[in-house]
Amino acid sequence: MTRRVAVIGGGVVGLATAWALEKSGHTCLVFEHGAPGGGQSVGESRIFRHSHDDPRQFDLALQARQDWRDWEEEFGVELISPDGAMVIGDPAVARMEKYADAPGAMFRELEPADVRKALPPLAEFEGRVLIDEAAGAIKTRLTLAILIGSIGLNLVPERVDSVNPRDGGGVDVVTSVGRRTFDAVVVAAGMGTVGLAATAGVELPVLLRAHVRITLPLRSPSPARRLACLQDSSGEFGETRGYGSPVRGNREYAVGLALNVEIDPTSAEDPLSALADRTRKYVERALPGLDSDGSQEMQAWVTELPWGADGLAVWQRGDAFFIAGHNLFKLAPALGKMLARSVDAGTVEPGFLPSDRLGEEASGTPRSASAL
Repeated sequence: MTRRVAVIGGGVVGLATAWALEKSGHTCLVFEHGAPGGGQSVGESRIFRHSHDDPRQFDLALQARQDWRDWEEEFGVELISPDGAMVIGDPAVARMEKYADAPGAMFRELEPADVRKALPPLAEFEGRVLIDEAAGAIKTRLTLAILIGSIGLNLVPERVDSVNPRDGGGVDVVTSVGRRTFDAVVVAAGMGTVGLAATAGVELPVLLRAHVRITLPLRSPSPARRLACLQDSSGEFGETRGYGSPVRGNREYAVGLALNVEIDPTSAEDPLSALADRTRKYVERALPGLDSDGSQEMQAWVTELPWGADGLAVWQRGDAFFIAGHNLFKLAPALGKMLARSVDAGTVEPGFLPSDRLGEEASGTPRSASAL
């Protein structure tokens, strides 16, 4: 039976959900007041990775990787680079290594001579190095452009003010234009999800924080050169939470520290400037093959759940569903399908309820370390 469904939020999870709903035979409107993909989905790349503290998320990542392949076949373009994701440092290596024998895993250890081939800008490193050959950099802008084009005229540039589940079923959505009634609503609005959930009487335990990422050109650019993603927990270069991914045809590299900071609007201090300085110093030590003179800084909001930096969950009130979490881009096609199935079933799919604490960090894991 065809149903009218509203998706609120034009980021990658909202667009993926709308696409899955449309393919399931539902009619769907996507509400996005700003630029689609301009919120927490902003940026030129994300790391697709399989390794997580929570084994359930490893399984979800395996499914998501197949879903990305399906998208690539469906749309006829490459959406994840074939360069892999390299991990260095005992915590990151141990996290990946525990899945080495799992079906579908493509992990192997690199010899020192192969490390420089996989990531030429990296400084000398003598510890163990593993690479996930099925991982890589997600081409975020291309992904968003394809999904936006697929949704087409069903993308509505209206601000949503409230989401009101009806006692007899269905949901009223009040926008800057007026009120509409839908059979179901999915809210995937990033930091805006908290406020919209509150209008439906749902309190989300989301931590609003901010993050910095710096993009730098290679000193000796060569678009044909392999550039693996990096997850660094070694501490060899002054930080235990570094990451990086290639952008713009492997001409540049985006680097960050898996640290998110709280922002106090009443304070004159700017914690993001200090975090950016730390990131630049990390680049100088860890990635001397990058040209710091050409760096560009990007700041972004992030939403984390209390049980882990990779935590995610779906809350429900009547026929309204609210998804929240961090590091969701890599899982977007799988999450879109899950949310579409939840709409069809009329209930949140098992495993994604807040009580399931999906993405829970292992005991003793430093806060945000799993964001590597």
